[in-house]
Amino acid sequence: MSPLINRRRAAAAVLTTALLIPLAACGDDSGADKAKDKDSGSQATSSASGAPKADLTVLAAASLTDVFKEAGAAYEKENPGTKVTFSFAGSQELAAQVKQGAPADALVTADTKTMDGLTGETGAPTVIAKNRLVIAVGEGNPEKVENLKDLSDSKLKVVLAAPEVPVGRYSKEILDAQKIEVKPVSQEPNVRAVLSKVELGEADAGLVYKTDAATATDKVDAIDIPDAENAVASYPAATLKGSKHSEAAAAFVAWLSTPAAQKILQGAGFQQP
Repeated sequence: MSPLINRRRAAAAVLTTALLIPLAACGDDSGADKAKDKDSGSQATSSASGAPKADLTVLAAASLTDVFKEAGAAYEKENPGTKVTFSFAGSQELAAQVKQGAPADALVTADTKTMDGLTGETGAPTVIAKNRLVIAVGEGNPEKVENLKDLSDSKLKVVLAAPEVPVGRYSKEILDAQKIEVKPVSQEPNVRAVLSKVELGEADAGLVYKTDAATATDKVDAIDIPDAENAVASYPAATLKGSKHSEAAAAFVAWLSTPAAQKILQGAGFQQP
């Protein structure tokens, strides 16, 4: 083979190598960029704890108003980038909203009966807390109410929640069990409305949850009801199947059973589930 041909082949090999090196470099940069983009995307959708970021709407029983505001703030602190907005009402009202397709991500009711009636609309519920009833009276107990039997006094203005409301149903159960007849001056749509009537002096007494009475100690006194005459209210929580943030909703519902959330709930007077 002539020296000229050899020189031409060598030059071609050098040229090919020179062209391949930058192409390989470009391929490496592209892969790195894709990996970087993938990491960035992961950080954008997940919080520090691993829970997906989202703006969540939680429908919750009225008796959870104060404690859930504290719990929501704690959850947002643990999960930067996530916002939890609560809508509080009587459990029966919340159930109606769910059936009407209200945009929400999770539901917490004050009884299992209401939650069980929404089986097709929710995920599997988990009881996160329990509660008991007390007799709420005006500060200083001016009418000297001592027990459930006193509520039958026709001179006493007693207010109860409507029977379709969980606390109203519990109230009826314990009064019926003791064969006590009470004629309420009004039947309210939720426990906070009952408490408000007593706070404002529009009623002498009312049956509310222990935790609700604890939020108004400067205006009402709470008369304990013996366990044997009382009812236990269970609070189930569940995700809603119509949620657009199902993973984030599930993470919040699961968090409600963690030690951090339970500490907040029990600090407000709720009992362990």
